[in-house]
Amino acid sequence: MNYQLALDLQGSIRSALAARASGAEVRVGSSQPREAPAGMFYTRVVDPAGEHVIEQALSIASSIVGEKLEYVEPPFPLDKAHEGWATEFVARLDGRPFAILNPGAGWGAKCWPAESFAAVSRALASRRLAALINHGPGEEQLADRVCRSSGGLAVPLKCSVGELIALTRRASLFIGGDTGPMHLAAALHVPVVALFGPTRPERNGPFGTRSVVLRRPDSVYHTSHTDRPDKGLASIEPQAVMEAIDQLLGGPGD
Repeated sequence: MNYQLALDLQGSIRSALAARASGAEVRVGSSQPREAPAGMFYTRVVDPAGEHVIEQALSIASSIVGEKLEYVEPPFPLDKAHEGWATEFVARLDGRPFAILNPGAGWGAKCWPAESFAAVSRALASRRLAALINHGPGEEQLADRVCRSSGGLAVPLKCSVGELIALTRRASLFIGGDTGPMHLAAALHVPVVALFGPTRPERNGPFGTRSVVLRRPDSVYHTSHTDRPDKGLASIEPQAVMEAIDQLLGGPGD
């Protein structure tokens, strides 16, 4: 393929190298890439507009096409097999609405403590809301810690991406950090309680849905992908999450 232009909206060194490897003579990226060295591989940079990464990406793409592009909600597959699986899964919850809790993240500093997720699971159970603990490959022990600490009230959930899409459509709530499943829930208009530490919610927070973002002032922004716990994130109390849930869904605080 003879590419003429490559547009890097990720702003990482890896994505910038991929743009260069495409062979495109024109390589466009942000003047403020997420990883500063990425800028060395661009032949043209654009000053991004807006705070959220989606707004910034739209502004950069708009500069390429020469007109203002508007946000369009992403289409998601409606797979018959996945929808059937989700329907059967929900039926096993005895008619209770449910929340999806996602304790994992791409790196450890973005993870809220498992014991805190367990405390929220217990509180949800007292309000007749089931807590499903979503986990991906390599996160089995983390999910098990949450389930054991909840006294067996939390239900482990390991599924494919397609199944997660189908199940998230049926969820009453999502609770988790700056992760793909959180952004999936937001895109599907599921109310979100987002728990932030080293990343900035104004840039990476839930977009397009009702949400409450919790972040402590003592959390320090960085993208170093460290597993060292973020003290600010770890100090967010389960009670603060329950208050956020009541704000979104209605509850004892109303």
